[in-house]
Amino acid sequence: MSDSSASTVPRDSGGAAATTERPSSGLVEMAAALAEGSVSARQLTESALRRIAAAQPELNAFRIVRAEAALAEADAADRRLAAGERLPLLGVPLAVKDDMDVAGEPTAFGCAGAFAPKTADSEAVRRLRAAGAVIVGKTQTPELGQWPFTEGEGFGETRNPWNPAYTPGGSSGGSAAAVAAGLVPAALGSDGAGSVRIPAAWTHLVGVKPQRGRISTWPEPEAFHGLTVNGVLARTVADAALLLDAASGPHPEDLHRPARISAVEAARRTPRRLRIALSFGTAFTATAKSVDPEVRSAVERLAGQLEALGHEVVPEDPRYGPVGLAFVPRATSGVRDLAALVPDRSLLDPRTHGAVRTGRLLGGLALRVSRRAEAALQRRVGEVFGRFDVVLTPTTATPPLRIGALAGLGAMATDRAMIAACPYAWTWNVLGWPGVNIPAGFTGDGLPLGAQLLGPADSEPLLLSLAAQVEAARAWPSHWPAGFGGSAADLGGGAAGRSGEPSCGDRPSQ
Repeated sequence: MSDSSASTVPRDSGGAAATTERPSSGLVEMAAALAEGSVSARQLTESALRRIAAAQPELNAFRIVRAEAALAEADAADRRLAAGERLPLLGVPLAVKDDMDVAGEPTAFGCAGAFAPKTADSEAVRRLRAAGAVIVGKTQTPELGQWPFTEGEGFGETRNPWNPAYTPGGSSGGSAAAVAAGLVPAALGSDGAGSVRIPAAWTHLVGVKPQRGRISTWPEPEAFHGLTVNGVLARTVADAALLLDAASGPHPEDLHRPARISAVEAARRTPRRLRIALSFGTAFTATAKSVDPEVRSAVERLAGQLEALGHEVVPEDPRYGPVGLAFVPRATSGVRDLAALVPDRSLLDPRTHGAVRTGRLLGGLALRVSRRAEAALQRRVGEVFGRFDVVLTPTTATPPLRIGALAGLGAMATDRAMIAACPYAWTWNVLGWPGVNIPAGFTGDGLPLGAQLLGPADSEPLLLSLAAQVEAARAWPSHWPAGFGGSAADLGGGAAGRSGEPSCGDRPSQ
């Protein structure tokens, strides 16, 4: 039914990956070309599969490649298109993270060992299929989505298209690498502590963590005790909005059911003049952390761009209070719950076993108290939105980490290193509110940096309209990693070679 990709370990190189074809065009462009008949779903899918096969030994973005099944889905889409049917994503090849069920495929969620194929799609995947998408594969993620790097005994190392010596981040690192390299135009990921926004920041993508419940997590009525939501990664705001609308909607048994929005319409609107809080402060964690100077400079330049667009930007930090105490019991209890479903738990990382033990300790009263504290924390942090419309922060405190930077560390040392690199994103998972990563520029070595736009409940329309306005001013989709690049003319793939866009060593200007 599917062709599972080998878990290869790519070479340790400071250079960029090379592919045999140029990457896909954007999601919006692909969908339009399919609807008008200028390209077929089979052409797009064959091209995506060729790019995936060429990049896999270097990037290792995919855990499973559904070559045979995807081509069959593409042929079915072409028949529907020929019959005059039109759907938002009909015939477009997409990828999903390997924590989402695809019927006929296992869901290993970054773990080693043999997993039984699933008998049904998760609700998010079902909705993509209902919109006509072709699912080409499932992307890599660290074990049970715990870390901001995508490495593990079960599959090897997933590498960053901007420089394969670095991680694309995690836990949606495979989806980010696949989109950044142009293997697919967009992908689904999930975000429990920044797991969409962090890899988006480190691969120069738009990453949307929507309101809790916006995209269903079914067959779980909520994931990681409400911390984790499904989200989207894309190169442009318009592409992210299209995928968000297609994937959104509840399962009848979901615990969280926000009112429907139109992300596509929001991305087309120019926002009113906004008051934006620029924040470099972080929630208390009892661990050392500081903002890398290049990250701070990039976010400050972005703040200046927002002022140039007519918005008011004022330094101010949200009042986070004891939000960390509401995070740890939910996160570790979630790891405990998922680890119990792994067929061979002896293969789990020692750090996972440590999280399971903590989850057992905190999974009773502490977990119940952490859930009851959420409303008070929302009121406390939400006070900032009585004075501001949006909060602007770095997405991460550091540039991308090197491959293996956290390998072999114990559980406590890993936690400290994660918090030091990524102290900004997880608070919004406790609150359940939306956040959008947007590209914020590059380091002097050409590594991508990101900033996040944060809002209160159900604020995706405002965040997307602001992100689209910034994108129009900064033109970030024009920058590709060296060895990758393309245009609307490359809908079916094209000749080998570099695109002529700035490479990572050129430090593209933003």
